[in-house]
Amino acid sequence: MKIPEKLVAQLAAAKSVTVLTGAGVSAESGVPTFREAQTGLWEKFKPEELATPRAFRRNPKLVWEWYAWRRELVAKASPNPGHLALVEWEQLFPQFQLITQNVDGLHQRAGSKNVIELHGNITRTKCFDENRVVSSWADTSDVPPKCPHCGGWLRPDVVWFEEAMPELEMELATQASRTCELFLSVGTSTIVYPAASLPYLSLKQGATVVEVNPSPTPLTNEAHFILPSAAGTALPALVAVIKAARGI
Repeated sequence: MKIPEKLVAQLAAAKSVTVLTGAGVSAESGVPTFREAQTGLWEKFKPEELATPRAFRRNPKLVWEWYAWRRELVAKASPNPGHLALVEWEQLFPQFQLITQNVDGLHQRAGSKNVIELHGNITRTKCFDENRVVSSWADTSDVPPKCPHCGGWLRPDVVWFEEAMPELEMELATQASRTCELFLSVGTSTIVYPAASLPYLSLKQGATVVEVNPSPTPLTNEAHFILPSAAGTALPALVAVIKAARGI
């Protein structure tokens, strides 16, 4: 893959970098995208019929079991070269922020420390009524299980349709996007808002914006550099050229 020399120079000199990752990064680890997760027993359901508070109130058992199945898929997946490269990125820049739309926790499993999870994490569980994260509960036959604090239903700690984004995470992501020198949009379609607005915030503030994605997106015509490649190929290659340019 050919990397523009101008981009290499900017990366080698950059002090502040923000990266936004989407489903394409996890897909390389075999994690199905949100809509691809409608197979087998679940193919008769649309995601919008399962991932809402209304759906959970209507049939909590069904929604819990769908997420339990998805958790099993995530548990079997391993971080790929794209995830591992971003661990190195975190060490290459004095200011580095990783923002992800993914809920699988693969960035943390790869070793990334500073991760903003915009859509939550499927491996965590919280109380539906009190919104508090719960790490353990009584092993009963209840499906979904009951909150040990209030007796309400437990649910996955992810952002559903019709729910607001987490305020703190959005504030931190917005700040990182507005203040970085260089912004990478990796493996994301840039059509799911408000996450899709982040690279445009960076553009507005004069940052260099790079898109890493095999297919064109709404951002493609706006970004300064386009790397039409999978994250697992492009990100390790960028690490190599940064190190070479810095003599590391």
